[in-house]
Amino acid sequence: MRKLKLEELNRISPAEFKERSKAPLVIVLDNIRSALNVGSAFRTADAFALQCLILCGITAKPPHREILKSAIGATESVRWEYRESIQETIEDLKEKGYFCVAVEQTTSAVDLRSFNPSEEPLALILGNEVDGVSSSILPLIDASLEVPQFGTKHSLNVSVCLGIVVWDVLSKVGFPE
Repeated sequence: MRKLKLEELNRISPAEFKERSKAPLVIVLDNIRSALNVGSAFRTADAFALQCLILCGITAKPPHREILKSAIGATESVRWEYRESIQETIEDLKEKGYFCVAVEQTTSAVDLRSFNPSEEPLALILGNEVDGVSSSILPLIDASLEVPQFGTKHSLNVSVCLGIVVWDVLSKVGFPE
């Protein structure tokens, strides 16, 4: 066994990435404070060929030094947009037929292990590192998901949570080809 060299990974170019098929999944970042977390979201969106990232509210947007540091080039491949209002963003996504799911601990949250996504396309909304998803959008969303945790803490880093949820959802609906 040996580690593969970068040139052996057969990675596609950003131009090829933009032309390839994408997973029917949009990520919405609601008031994310850490630009490093935003950069990590770009890398996750690139790794799993997601449709796009929507950055809302105070969420940092490229070009930003910390985003570029953790995104390591994914800002050049992943389609993204900035919108000031999270409420208008959710309303717009719903009008376009997206099933909008907040990754949030709520009174009606579904355990990720039992979430069976049957609606496509899907929008996952992840919230602020301290306050979570904006309470004002809870009446607008179609469902909420919670990642089960078994330790003493009650939360995960937003970029870690994003990776877990995206992997789980795509393993259920299918990865892009």
